[in-house]
Order: sequence, then C-alpha cells, then structure tokens
Amino acid sequence: MRLSSWNINGIRHAVGTGDLGDWLASSAPDIAGFQEVKAAPEQCHDRPWLDLGYHEWWHPAERSGYSGILLLAKTEPDEVRRGLQVDEYDREGRLIEATFGRLSVLTTYFPNGQKKNVRVPFKLAFIETFFARIEALRRMGQSVVFMGDLNVAHTDDDLERPAEAAGNTGVLPEERAWLDRFVEAEYVDTFRHLHPESTQSYTFWDPWRNRRERNIGWRIDYVFVSSDLLPHLRDAFIEPAVMGSDHCPVGIDLELPRDITRSGA
Repeated sequence: MRLSSWNINGIRHAVGTGDLGDWLASSAPDIAGFQEVKAAPEQCHDRPWLDLGYHEWWHPAERSGYSGILLLAKTEPDEVRRGLQVDEYDREGRLIEATFGRLSVLTTYFPNGQKKNVRVPFKLAFIETFFARIEALRRMGQSVVFMGDLNVAHTDDDLERPAEAAGNTGVLPEERAWLDRFVEAEYVDTFRHLHPESTQSYTFWDPWRNRRERNIGWRIDYVFVSSDLLPHLRDAFIEPAVMGSDHCPVGIDLELPRDITRSGA
C-alpha cells in the first residue's frame, strides 16, 4: 500500500499544468492526501483522478482560495471524518480522517505561524487538539498514519539555512517540542527512520531567488506512523523532481496484512 501526501498550493493550477495528473498516474498511490487545495469541489471542474479510479473526499476552508484538504483513495474507507470537531479549526479545512478497518489515515495541514509569529498560539493549540485525537484513536485499537504539511522543521538537519530561520515560525522551540512529543509517544517520522543520515532532503522551497533550483529548502512535510506499523514499513521517500507546487510529494510504502485493513477484523 502506497500512501502519499502533497501540499499542492492550489489544486486547479496543478491540474491545469498536468503535473498532478501525471504524478498520480506514475506514482499511483493507493491513498493520497493534499493540503492547500485552495478550492471547493464545485470549483474544480477537471478531476483527472476520477478517470484513474480514485474516490474523493473534500474539506475546503470557508474562506475562498485558502487552505483546504482533499483525500483520494482507490478503496472506499469504512468511515470518513472531516475536521477535529472544533469550529475555529474546522472552518479552515485542516484535516480529513479515514478509517480502513483497524487503520486510521489522517491527512492534515498544520497552521502556519505567520509573520512575527502572530499565529503561533493558534498553531500550538491546533497541534494539541490533533495530538489528543490520534491518541484517542490508538486507545480504540487503531493503527495510525498521519501525513501532511506540519509547518515545522524538526531539527536543523531539516532545513538548509537554520541560522537564517532562527526565531521564526517553523523552527521555534515550542513548535519543535511538539514533534519531539510525537516521537516520545511512539509515532515515527518514517523518512528520518529509514534515512537517518540524510541531509538536504527537502520538501518545500521558497520561490524567492530560485531557491528550489539551488535546493535551499525545508523538510516540513511528513508521514508519521504509530510504532506498531514499523514492521510493515517498506519504504519512505521524497519526490523533489515532481513539479506543480512549491512543495513536493512525500510518501511511504506499507505491506499490511489484510486483518489490519479489513472492516470488522
């Protein structure tokens, strides 16, 4: 099973250029989560994923042209839940949770702390509520995958110019502490787990001054799994050559026994 995540930064643009359809056809994820779709479904008239056999679930933001989540899956889940059931978060379209038997897959877009860190308190409160949700899922006996743009570079190895970023949202100690807490709670950063020595492996590049071409980037897009899934993890990857956004796709390959994904197992 391949699970992929991509901050698409405007899905209509990526559809129009052909980048999204080409990537779906070539990478062929079984489940794909997109962040910053910046559209409601009725605004996206061309949907190449439908011709590729995907089912779709949207969670757009109330504000037009902002945020929003899309989940695609080749197999229909048993249940889909949009949001964290907290209005101030859910109006921004930041989470979709899908249940496949004993596997819960969440695609999420953590808030950006914004200039002068004005939204950092909102961001930290969102993460705390999110953490409570994934912990509740595990208490219910679920295996958990969460993937998306977390808007945090966990360590200085996850960005090219840490000194330049110091003091800004995305590298603040209180933001990084939450990723530490995920790890302490036995959620595994799959890419770092399989590639512990990897450097200059980034998922986001500011368009300013051709930073992508020079690989001056950040790794802020992740796929985390609960530790019980580690025996089934076969690969974790970043796809920096894929165009269409200022982020690139990230993903994992899992080899799961049917009793995990089968409803009622």
